[in-house]
This record gives sequence, structure tokens and C-alpha cells, in this order.
Amino acid sequence: MTTLYEMTPREIVAELDKYIIGQDSAKRSVAVALRNRYRRSQLPEAMRDEVTPKNILMMGPTGVGKTEIARRLAKLMDAPFVKVEATKFTEVGYVGRDVDSMIRDLMEASIRVTKQKRLQEKYSIAEEMANEKIIAAIIPGKKKAPTPSGGVRGPFDLLMGGGFNFSQQQTTQQEEPQDYEVDMAREQVRQQLKQGLLEEQFIEIEVEEAPKTNQLDMQEGATIAIGSIFGDMMPKKKKKKNMKVKDARKVLTEQEAQNLIDMDQVTSEALENAEQNGIVFIDEIDKIASGSSYRSGADVSREGVQRDILPIVEGSVVNTKYGPVKTDHILFIGAGAFHLAKPTDLIPELQGRFPIRVELENLTKEAFVQILTVPENALLKQHKALLETEGADIEFTDGAVDEIANMAFLMNEQTENIGARRLHTIMEQLLEDISFNIPDMEDKHIVIDEAYVKEKFEDRIHAVDIDRFIL
Repeated sequence: MTTLYEMTPREIVAELDKYIIGQDSAKRSVAVALRNRYRRSQLPEAMRDEVTPKNILMMGPTGVGKTEIARRLAKLMDAPFVKVEATKFTEVGYVGRDVDSMIRDLMEASIRVTKQKRLQEKYSIAEEMANEKIIAAIIPGKKKAPTPSGGVRGPFDLLMGGGFNFSQQQTTQQEEPQDYEVDMAREQVRQQLKQGLLEEQFIEIEVEEAPKTNQLDMQEGATIAIGSIFGDMMPKKKKKKNMKVKDARKVLTEQEAQNLIDMDQVTSEALENAEQNGIVFIDEIDKIASGSSYRSGADVSREGVQRDILPIVEGSVVNTKYGPVKTDHILFIGAGAFHLAKPTDLIPELQGRFPIRVELENLTKEAFVQILTVPENALLKQHKALLETEGADIEFTDGAVDEIANMAFLMNEQTENIGARRLHTIMEQLLEDISFNIPDMEDKHIVIDEAYVKEKFEDRIHAVDIDRFIL
């Protein structure tokens, strides 16, 4: 894949098109926001600090792709990404959870992304070291021969004993061929490892014991891992484990790679990555908006949350356990259905911090057809692949796909509009009997046509039609 900084807005949209159907205006907005980050990085340093990201507010019903656009965007640019629900900040009393927690979560995500990148760079060296440990476990080296007094020969033996005696010389002469044999045996094992002949053999290896992660909840939503308070002071415990060579290689490679990376450097890079490339997706932002001029009860809490979020979006410094994080250049994407509230119901200061407004459209029947068939991991492909594991060959006719899409569209119109998530409901019910019976079926080639879909949902359509006339 082209690196992010070489991708034009058009290429970013093309990449998003592989996973998200429609919503072109939203894709264009986020593509421009991404490209602007690259443009900003090319500016002189004095001007670079003055250019702040243009935060985006997405409006549209649930299930039309708001979260997916943000998630794919973060994955595309390999950026730290965190999704928070605005409503969780109103859950406890008037203030709820500390809004700074979204930046702490972002920093944790940044540490994970940066650490994984550094680990990938070390895996090739770490795998070689892991293979050497496996070889040593299969062919242990010969221990040093003891002296006649039972100790190991050293410089003091020369002083105390006046030199080597004949027996010591004999032992030395005997060691050489034995060491040579060990080296030969290890070389043979090394070749067998390369050929993959020992993958299923069991060996005993030493692994580092994972520290216990008991956590202590603090007042402001922060947590302290009790096991890690004294973790760096105490030597790491090791325990012996029996496992197959292929499993031991994974464990040892991960262990060696962890030892090769410099965590201070990772923390420093992660801090910069979070500040310059971080994306915070604030979902259900419409739930903290209130259009009433007289505010009391829950409305006070909502407006309080808006005022708490405001300094973070405007740009402030949040203290985390990895150091202070400046939020000036983090990209914030707000999203909400805005059925009951309007963007203008947010406090004016917060409205001004989301200058780009994007309205996502309701999904049409044609969009449902595309969602079922076009994306790289489309819903129909997923279900077919799942049933193929049982040896089943499921075929959907064009008529069936059209009818499924039509069913999803009508159900969204007649009942609650839940967008593309309606397709999951329909597909699960459609394939329920097949999924249940497929292990015991002899003929595993099944064709699902339009008639089969209509028959499956005959009762449901009838029930919905009756509901329309019940007050």
C-alpha cells in the first residue's frame, strides 16, 4: 500500500471505497483533513504550530458508516485512534467520568501502535535468537568439567596447585572432541529447524512470568496496575514450560523482541505520534446537546460535559502516566444521529471547534445491494466463508440478493432505522436453519433464491404490516 504521506485525497477516498459504500461527501472531508496533516508537516516550524486541524462533525442515523469511516481512516494511516461515547461522561452525577480519560486512552493506543512498529523491526533478529535458544534446549551444552577438588578450574588453581597435573590435562584433551560433537549435533538440528522437520517436537524452555495486573481504580477514572508499581525493581521471574517447537518460537521471538526495544524511545515516539497524528472519535455527541432554554436535571449534566470537553478540543495539556500530552493538533471527529437535537443546540464555543459539517445520507436499496456484495469482506462473502468450513457450498442468486436488500430497506422504513446493521439481523435469520443443520446434511450445495428469502420472512412482513395499524 502507498504510504499515507504519498496518498492524494482521491487515493484516500478510493481506499475507503473498498470498505464503505456511499457517503462520498464524508469521505472527501476526512480525506482532505488527512492530506492537510501532510501539508502542515511541510510548513516551516514557526507556521506549523499555528495551523490547527479542522475538526469534523458527522450527522446521520445509526448504521450508515460514521464510525467505520473514522476507524478505517485511523487504520489507513496507522495512527493512534480512540472511540469514546459522549454519554459516558454524564453517567455519574453531574460530571460523570473525567473527560481527560479520552486523551489517556489515546496515549495508550499510541504506545501500542508505536511499540508494535518497533517490535516488527526487531522480529527478524529476535527469531534468530529464539532459534538458537530452541537449539540449546534440544542439544544442551556440556557443563564445565570439575577439578579433582570438586571446583571449577580457574586462575587460583595455578597459584595453589602449582600448575595443571596430568589428570587436568587429560580432561582438557577429552573436552575438545566432546565440544566438537555438541557443535556438530547443534548444526544438524539447525538444518532440521530450517527444513521445518522439528515443528511438532516438544521441548522445555524458560519463559518470563507475566506480572499480575491487579488494578486499583482511582477517583478520576485513572487506574494503577499494582503489579507494575514494583515491577521494574524486582527481577523478572522465569518458569519452565513444555511446548511444541513452533509455539516456543513464537513465545521466545516475542520475548527477545521485547528485550531488544528501548521503551524510553518508544514512549517518546508514542507521545509525539499521539500529539501530531492522534484521532479521537466522539460518538453520540448529539446526546449531550440540549435545545431547551431552561436547563435543569440531566440538561445541566449535558452542558457541563460540553464545557468539560471544550478545553480538550480547543487545545490543552493533559497529564498521563507517560508524560503531558498537548491536544492542539489532535483531530477530533464528532458524530451523532441528531434526530432530537440539532448541531446548533451545542454550546456556541463547541460548535466553533467543529467547523466541517458532513451530513450522511440514509441507505437506499441499491446501497444495501452494494454492501452485500462489493466491499472486500462483504457480508455475503463472510457468511459463505463461515459455512465453507463445514464443507458447504452456498450460492446466492441475484434475485435473492435483491430481495434481501429490499427487505432491509423496508424494515428500516417501517420500524426503527438501524442502517446497515439491519442486514446482520436478516442474514442471521435467513441462514439460521442452514447453519444448524449443515454438519448433518449430505448434499451441501445449497442455492438461496428469491423465493427462499420471501418464504423465510413471510411471517415477519405480515407482523410488521399489522403493527402499522395498531395504535
